[in-house]
This record gives sequence, structure tokens and C-alpha cells, in this order.
Amino acid sequence: MLSKIKRTLWGDVSMEEFKHFGLLSATFFFVVGAYWMLRGLKNAFFMHLVGPDFLPLAKVVSIISLITILIFYNKLVDLLDKTKLIYLMTGIYGTSYLLMAICLGNPSWAGSWIGWPLYVLIESFGSIVIPLFWAYVASVTDVTKAKKGYPIIVSGAQLGSMLGCLTVMTFADTLGAPGLVGIGGLLVFAIPVLIYTFNKTHVATAIEQKDSKKKPTGILEGLRLLLSKPYLMGILVVSTVYEIVATVLDFMMNKSAFQIYGSLEEVAKFLATFGLFVNALSFVFALLGTSFFIRRFGLTKCLVAYPTMIAVLVVAVWWMPGLWVFFGAQVALKGLSYALNNPCKEIMYVPTSKDVKYKAKSWIEAQGGRSAKALGSVITGSFPVIADLLCYGSMICLGVIAAWIPIAYLVGSKNQSLVDNNEIIE
Repeated sequence: MLSKIKRTLWGDVSMEEFKHFGLLSATFFFVVGAYWMLRGLKNAFFMHLVGPDFLPLAKVVSIISLITILIFYNKLVDLLDKTKLIYLMTGIYGTSYLLMAICLGNPSWAGSWIGWPLYVLIESFGSIVIPLFWAYVASVTDVTKAKKGYPIIVSGAQLGSMLGCLTVMTFADTLGAPGLVGIGGLLVFAIPVLIYTFNKTHVATAIEQKDSKKKPTGILEGLRLLLSKPYLMGILVVSTVYEIVATVLDFMMNKSAFQIYGSLEEVAKFLATFGLFVNALSFVFALLGTSFFIRRFGLTKCLVAYPTMIAVLVVAVWWMPGLWVFFGAQVALKGLSYALNNPCKEIMYVPTSKDVKYKAKSWIEAQGGRSAKALGSVITGSFPVIADLLCYGSMICLGVIAAWIPIAYLVGSKNQSLVDNNEIIE
């Protein structure tokens, strides 16, 4: 029975491969579950502890802090092997969350100051630990197995994100801030335990063995690689450019929701519903569609299909503007980003060196996404009236997508060439 289900969902995956990726999927379940649970509380924590007027400054502080964290992280890549790096980073975040929970549980300790480090911790976790997990997976997986197994990993992630959102919605009143942050810390500590279990039962591939012989490089090696390798610049585009369109659509959806519902509570319920729909779509597609599309159409066509789909969504929003059209477009854009585009772009890291996987990738994920969101914010700031944003913002987004599609095709084709010729980017 299990074999039949496995073959239907993920194709010709052996039982050993299923166990391999199943354990990685369980690990990612805890990574994303902790992230989504705390991410949903990040702004609420900060506004309660510090004040809503300081949110713009908090974003600036988080960006500056992240650059410092990235430099520290890139130095650790030279000093530690991949497993010890995961142990250390998850240990730092898990311990920090537990300490924050203790402080929040003691009002005499938790002044407004605690809102700043808590905001940076939650922001940086998604930019450091999630890319670190995928870098680890890419270092112990070849391309053939990745195309079959990455959808299994994503399925676990989306289940974790849904349960993370539901935990906040269900237990926020009873557990409070200290309890939720403490649970987040415990979830993070499950990650090294599962990685330890994985290492005891599976062996690394030749890719990692080859990389381990390289001499340590500088802390800015990742940034140098990103700026000097066209393949990596292509990955940067397919990994982050969708955030420009997402930021524009998100602004229209949020502003429309505020105009229609008005109260903070009703808007919060609407956004919570949005989060659940996004993760539900991602989970269903990851379970039933991701593996099929990658196996049936190949990596390059999937990379091109995603921006093409977004172009259709932008036209639909322009043609029939309204809250629930914005809602549906954002659900599709975000959901398919998690379930289709993300596993495809992670596969592209497999034929790369350790420095690319751990250093260049960290810069792409951490600063690339934030830069794309900043560009989207420039567009929304330039056209704050929805009617103007629908007209001019849509045209700008379509122009961005027109440039994105050929880049997706070229980087997908380059990936296939690397695999065919048994080459890596280093």
C-alpha cells in the first residue's frame, strides 16, 4: 500500500531514497514550523514591546544586523564542517529563543529593549537557518535524486508551516508570548537531533567529499562568487525577483482589507486566513504536483512556467481588481513559490561547490530577497493610490517578468549542461 502511494505521488523513488528524504522532510518540518510560528508574531511582539512607530527603524536595524551575522556565518563556514555548522547555528537560535522566553515571562526583566533582539532573531532565522538546511541537503544529494526527493522535503515543510500558523491562532491567548517563543526554541533544538540521526544512517555524496578538500576562503567569498558567476546571478533572479510582484500585490491586498474591514481584529483574522490558504495550497501542490511537474516537464520548463503564471495573475488583477482577486492572486503566487519555484531553485545549487552552497547562497537568500522587497516597496510608495498602482505598477511588474522569463530559461539550460558534463560551479 505504501509503495503504491509513494509511486503515485513521487514516481520511481526507492524505499531507501524515501527514508532518506523522509528524514530530511521531518527535519525541515521543524525548521519551517518554528519559523512560521514566530514569524506571525514578530511584528505583534515588537509593536507591543517597543511601539508601532519604530517598525520602519526595526527593518533597517535588521538589515544592518543581518550583514554582520552573514559575515560571522561565512567565517564559520571555513572553520566548521557542514554538520557542526548546523549544530552551532541551531544551538545559538534555540538557546536565544529560550532565553527570550524566560525574559518575557519575567516582566521585571523584559523592558522594551527586548523587542529589538527578538525582532532580529526572528528575521535572521529565516535568512540563515533555512538556506543552511538547503545547503546541507544539496551537499549530500545528487541531481537525479534531488528531482525525486525535494518535493518530499517540501511536503513536510508546508505541513510544518500550517501547524505553526495554527499553533499561534489556537494557543496565543493561553500560552502568551513567553510560551510561544519557548516552543519555538524547543522546535529549533529538534533540528540538530534529526540531522545527527540522518548522519548516522546516510553517507555524503562525492560532491561533499570533493569540496571538503578545498582550502578555507575569505568571509566575502560568497559575495565575490555571486558577482562574478553569471549562473549564480541567474539563480539570484529566479530566487528573489518574484518578491517585487508579491510586494505590490500584498500592498493592494492589505490596503483593500483595511478599507473594507477597518478594525485591527478583523484585518488580523483576514491575514491569518490568507496565511492558512497559502500554506494549504503549498502543501497540496507539494504533495500532488511538484514531483509530477519536475519529472514530467523538467527543471527548465518549471522555472519558466512560474513567472509565466505570475504574468497571468498580474493581468487578472488589473482586469478585475478587488479584495478577493488580490487574495487569490497572492495565494497562488506565494503558494506556488513555496511548492514549485523554491524546490526548482534549490536543485540548481546541487552542481556547485561548498562555497557556493553555504556562502554565495546565504547572500542570495538573505540580501537578495530583501532587495527585491525594497524595490517592490519603491513601486508601491510611488503609487500609493490603488487605481494608479493597478495601472502603472502592473506595467512595471510585467516588464520585470518579461526580463525574468529568458533568464529562467538560460539558467535552467545551464544547469542541465552542468549535470550532463558532470561539472560544478566553484
